Amino acid sequence: MKGFARCTLALSISLAVAAGAQASEFSDMDPVTLRLAHVVNEQDGFHIAAEKFEELVEERTEEKVDIELYPNASLGDERTLLEGMQIGTIDMGVITNGPVANFLEPMAVFELPFLFPSPEAAYDVLDGEIGQELLDRLSEVNLKGLAYAERGFRNLTNSERPVQSPADIDGLRIRVMENPVYVDTFRELGANAVPMAWTEALTAMQQGTIDGQENPVNVIHSFKLYETQDHMTLSRHTYAPAIFVMGMPVWNALPEAAQVVMEEAAQEAAEHERRVNAEMEAEQLAELREAGMQIVEEPDIAAFQEAVAPVYEKYGEQFGDYLPRIQEALK
Repeated sequence: MKGFARCTLALSISLAVAAGAQASEFSDMDPVTLRLAHVVNEQDGFHIAAEKFEELVEERTEEKVDIELYPNASLGDERTLLEGMQIGTIDMGVITNGPVANFLEPMAVFELPFLFPSPEAAYDVLDGEIGQELLDRLSEVNLKGLAYAERGFRNLTNSERPVQSPADIDGLRIRVMENPVYVDTFRELGANAVPMAWTEALTAMQQGTIDGQENPVNVIHSFKLYETQDHMTLSRHTYAPAIFVMGMPVWNALPEAAQVVMEEAAQEAAEHERRVNAEMEAEQLAELREAGMQIVEEPDIAAFQEAVAPVYEKYGEQFGDYLPRIQEALK
């Protein structure tokens, strides 16, 4: 019994020492303020993820790392934010995967249409070996990938007519992200795909220079797209990740203990946002219906999948071995 007591005491002392060491990791750290930017509003999932990240980082670094949030594209569109991170004028952001893929092309593999059958399937790949490998590769373009939050499954809206099948899309002017996979996907579906920044798209919808766009339910809801878009189709054509990403200049300036906190907090914040998105979607769809949106809940998915087959033929080998590896992981 005495031996057990001594072991318990020794364990308590070692834990206390470890805790003290952990606390001291930040006691000597110079305070730093990091600006985290994104392009959507405070009701959006990106901001929910950013707020959770801010809370966790400040708490776990004993407020030596202060996170300031800049929503609503106040520091620029997503390409501008990423370019700023590369040169150190922007610290970090929550950025849609599509624009990130313009900097590291293999990231666009996640954008292939109808790749993931469910959110859970996407999470398994993103949080696993393949996802981590691609996050690590962002260092090739002077960026640091921390974790995958989500934009979510994207759905089509438009101001002209209900869309049940690809034939209904023919000729519609659809805004897509500035990403070749999205452009080619919607061209194969018969749309006039118009790549543009989100901030420009909002104005274009109001002015009627485009007919529609594609985004997850949470974006359609938070930006009140029912004011310009009468029709919505739950096409769930692409699962779009979003990335907690930093510039390597800022990342390299942080002490290792702070880097560990940042990575862990980003993953936890990402998982928090995923849960919130799932909980909110049914309520958001109901509110969109009440606001007058006509929603096609069961479009002809098989017809859509057949129509976008050429996208896989074009990009199948462009992403190296990532597509077959993802397809194997999804079996």
